[in-house]
Amino acid sequence: MLRSMLNGATAMGWLACALFFLRFWKQSHERLFGFFAVAFALLGANSAVSSLMDSLDERRYYLYVARLVAFLIILYAIWDKNRASRRG
Repeated sequence: MLRSMLNGATAMGWLACALFFLRFWKQSHERLFGFFAVAFALLGANSAVSSLMDSLDERRYYLYVARLVAFLIILYAIWDKNRASRRG
């Protein structure tokens, strides 16, 4: 039960970060903030699913695929931001 509660708290933290970046994206329309909001929402959904499943066995590949996609989105957002700043 404690593990499920901690996964739920982690999901809440990821989703709070997603809302934080979503607010900045609405203000500035900067693509970086939009990508970060999507990535953190995906991580939050992943933690929420993990807490609802109450799985002690994390060898389920789809949990890691969702995390991998989220981190690839973050890497792409950083690359995209640096590429745009070099252009002008």
